[in-house]
Amino acid sequence: MTTAGQISKRDRMLGGLWGSLAGDALGVPVEFKGRAALQADPVREMRGFGTHNQPAGTWSDDSSLLLCSVDGLNRHEFNTEDMGKRFCEWYRGKLWTPHGKVFDMGIATSQALGRIIEGVRAEVAGGSEESSNGNGSLMRIIPVVVRFAEASTKQLLDKVHRASAITHRHPRSQMACGMFALTIRELLIGKEAGEAASDALVAFRSFYEPDPWWAVELEHFELLLAGDLARQPELEIDSTGYVMDTLTAGLWCLLTTTSFEECVLKAVNLGGDTDTTGCVAGGLAGVHYGSGVLPQRWIQSLARRDEIEVLFNRFADVVASSK
Repeated sequence: MTTAGQISKRDRMLGGLWGSLAGDALGVPVEFKGRAALQADPVREMRGFGTHNQPAGTWSDDSSLLLCSVDGLNRHEFNTEDMGKRFCEWYRGKLWTPHGKVFDMGIATSQALGRIIEGVRAEVAGGSEESSNGNGSLMRIIPVVVRFAEASTKQLLDKVHRASAITHRHPRSQMACGMFALTIRELLIGKEAGEAASDALVAFRSFYEPDPWWAVELEHFELLLAGDLARQPELEIDSTGYVMDTLTAGLWCLLTTTSFEECVLKAVNLGGDTDTTGCVAGGLAGVHYGSGVLPQRWIQSLARRDEIEVLFNRFADVVASSK
């Protein structure tokens, strides 16, 4: 068994990226299925067809936008206008689709990208209404996190907030991405899951509580801020497309399992927004356990795997050279 200290940061970063895609692809065929149905027929391996009638190993908009983000970060240190343009190229079915067409997209993301196409600046394109707190920025934020994980908390969260705002500008969505980012940052340096989550909460409070603009949203983070998420029963964990549900479910799966495979399958089998819950849990678990333990049968089955490998390895080199 590889110990936490023996996993390199590169392996953790690649684990988070590949883990996100694997979790997404596992969830695509059963998206919108209820928890009871998945308890009766749980996902244990990659499946084909199902909800979106796609072959096994097909990833969704979650991974497409994640891949667009990596692509942009490979070319520019951080440029939200470029990132927004890449998202729009995907929207048109031309960039980082698994099989040449878009088959799934959130309403808030669609509306935001429509605004960018009409000429709205990327960082103000995302909806700022309370109803715009879907999980569409959380699912794609991990490349920004790992790229700037060694920056100061303020610099890291500034980049995460600005990237979120392209499609999801409400402070709650930005803060959810912030909590995810702070947890990933702790996992990248080899902390165990419980310690990483606990230390991330301390940093989260320290950053968001003093500013009233952020602090008004803290009531929506109560379940996380209580610090006992791992002790919550499954009945208390929702798995809808609401950003807080996805963040909470992903963290809960990480904290209540002991392997990458167990974590991701637990996330997908919660039902509901299975692809995004799997994607977020897969990102967290992939960073925690590293790329070396990801099931190769899942990775090998992913659509466009060879192209993605080139993209991810280049990104790992870019991150390494930026230190």
